[in-house]
Amino acid sequence: MNLPVSQQNRFDLIRLVLAAGVFVYHGAALAGQNPGGPLELALAQLAEVCIQGFFIVSGALVAGSLDRSSSLADYAGKRLRRLYPAYAAVILIPALISLALTRDTPGVLAYLAANLGFLNFLAPNLPGLFGSNRFTEVNGALWTLKIEVLFYMVLPLIFLVLNRLGRLWWLAVMALYAAAETWAYILPLALEGNLGLLLARQLPGQMAFFAMGIALWKCEARMRRRWRALGLSGMVLVAATVMHPILEPLRAFALTGLIAAIAFAPGPALNAARLGDISYGLYITHFPVLQALLAAGLLPLLGLPGFLSLAAVLVILASFALWHLIEKPALRPSSHYRKVATKDPP
Repeated sequence: MNLPVSQQNRFDLIRLVLAAGVFVYHGAALAGQNPGGPLELALAQLAEVCIQGFFIVSGALVAGSLDRSSSLADYAGKRLRRLYPAYAAVILIPALISLALTRDTPGVLAYLAANLGFLNFLAPNLPGLFGSNRFTEVNGALWTLKIEVLFYMVLPLIFLVLNRLGRLWWLAVMALYAAAETWAYILPLALEGNLGLLLARQLPGQMAFFAMGIALWKCEARMRRRWRALGLSGMVLVAATVMHPILEPLRAFALTGLIAAIAFAPGPALNAARLGDISYGLYITHFPVLQALLAAGLLPLLGLPGFLSLAAVLVILASFALWHLIEKPALRPSSHYRKVATKDPP
């Protein structure tokens, strides 16, 4: 029997750090201090690794959630409660601001219709908001959410195959991994322009990371015992995949080892969600906060360090508000996330 990933681990801390990495990249990119320069490119690489890490952690936690669910309806309800209320809030708030400023009802409705259905790419902009910024999207971080939702939808089918295979479950995981990496490699070659690159970043191109998350869930007991070897090999191999793009297909495997080592290494639990699980809120609020500060003209006044510091404070406050006012009330009392947020530190 698999040990549940809700046992003592540091996944909450890992998710918070990964979200912070994406925030740092978007802060630098939106500010446009060195467009296309070495720092921005390095931060872009960091953000990519952070997002891939999110997919791995999500694969592990959601697999555990499905395994503990009494039915598909129970599983779907938990996923809906965890993801959608906060997501809807960050869509609706800027839409209401846009409507108040412009009275452009058709433009706002088009934004709502696309974004409330996770089709952010169809209408990324709102009338009257951020038109003079370097990037005009209201929330460019939300493209990963549709990938998450699609994974939630196909996971029960993956579980069906895993259960049929029994002890040979790893065959399905390997097949998912290989198919995803093949898709991500072939599609940019088959389609001209940026379309291939854009589609390769969606599912099934990202499935290798979710597949390794499932493996992390299935092999938790063994990974806990081998955390040192996993951490060292994972760290070296992740660095190699960043420096040598030809090794990038190994990224999901390497990053999973590193995440497992951090999550399961002995020592203090470092309960990052003690006062509230703000990692999701940080991820979905930081982009519009950065855009609003840029539109207000605060970057020249504060300089980049002051601008990012103010943005960080506002994003943390917004994330705590989102957790306590929307996310936490939407969850069931038995939810792991609510229990972690009220657990006393050891």
